[in-house]
This record gives sequence, C-alpha cells and structure tokens, in this order.
Amino acid sequence: MRMVRSGGTAGRLRRAATVGALVAALSGVAACTGTAPGGPATAGTAPAGAPVTVAATPTGAPTGAVGAAPARVPDVLRFSGTTLGGAAFDAAQFAGRPVVLWFWAPWCATCASQAWTVAEVEPRYRDTVPIIGVAGLGEPRAMREFVTEFDLGATRQLNDQKGALWRRFKVTEQSIFVIIDRDGRIAHQGFLDGEALTARVAALAGA
Repeated sequence: MRMVRSGGTAGRLRRAATVGALVAALSGVAACTGTAPGGPATAGTAPAGAPVTVAATPTGAPTGAVGAAPARVPDVLRFSGTTLGGAAFDAAQFAGRPVVLWFWAPWCATCASQAWTVAEVEPRYRDTVPIIGVAGLGEPRAMREFVTEFDLGATRQLNDQKGALWRRFKVTEQSIFVIIDRDGRIAHQGFLDGEALTARVAALAGA
C-alpha cells in the first residue's frame, strides 16, 4: 500500500481544516461561558451597572438565603383586610419589623390635625416603620375624601367600616396609634401628637 506523507499538499490542507474546526469549536465554548468582547469578566462578579440575576434554588428561595427561616408571624399581625382602594391587605408581611396602626375617623378633628404629620412622616420611614391607617366610624366615600384632602394617598389605608379591627385592638375612640415592635409586642396604644409620633417612629427606625 502506498503511504501519503503528511508533509504533502493534501496533508497540509487536512491540517488546516482541522485547525479551523478547533478554533471554531473553542470560540463556541468561550461564548457559552459568558466571555464578552473586550475580555472575560472576573469570575463571580458582574460588570459595573450590569443587571444581576439571582438564581433560585429548587425550593424557590434565592441563592444565599438557603437555611434562612422566615420571620415568625406574631398573633398581633395575624389579620387581613381591604384598603380603601380595594386592594387586599395582609398584616403578616410586616413580621419581624415594627409597624404603626393609626385608627382614625373621617369626621374627627383630632385625626385631621394628625393627618399632616402622618403624611409627612410615613414616606420617610415607609421601608423601616410603615404606618397603616385604619379608617372606621364613617362611610367609605367620606374616608376617601379625607385621604385626598390630607394628601394621604401614598399611605396604605384600610377600610374598617364594620369595625372589625377596632374591636380586635380594643380601640374605643379616635385618634389612636397602636405601635407594634419588631418582636410583635404592642409598645404603645393611645393618643400621640405629631411631635411624639415622629420621635417614636424615628426611634424605632434606628433601633
């Protein structure tokens, strides 16, 4: 049998074709590993300003949260309701952080004087100490007009026209603030003027 030397023209062509195929294959592997034009990024990091996607574990919990138990929902936060806008509300979402419930009525002059403070303080501490209004002792239309008049539209307001939450917290008059600490204990229940409310919310936010 006649052997063909690898140094001939046919051998060179086959080697060139093989090298081209390897280059193409390696380029495809590099693309799958996330290498971008300009060079590969450092392993485990993302370029500044790039969106980061959090991978989910099989249980649906974000990576890095494996083994982290959810906050226990205290009995005081085991209630739900509906906002004046008609949205569903579940107090369990506030488990593990302080929250303030403000019981008010639309015709209450004291509530009106406190509304300006709530409208000012609530956005500032919304992420750390949310203030939730609990409107009662009136018609929904009057409640919504009160919210509009005092710029409370950004603050969650519950429609408690039937008084279920007022009875649950044994509120017999307005305006009353119920402050629940991060451990689910009622730290205060009663009247607060604007200055006292601001001081208490600020203290809870810094605790």
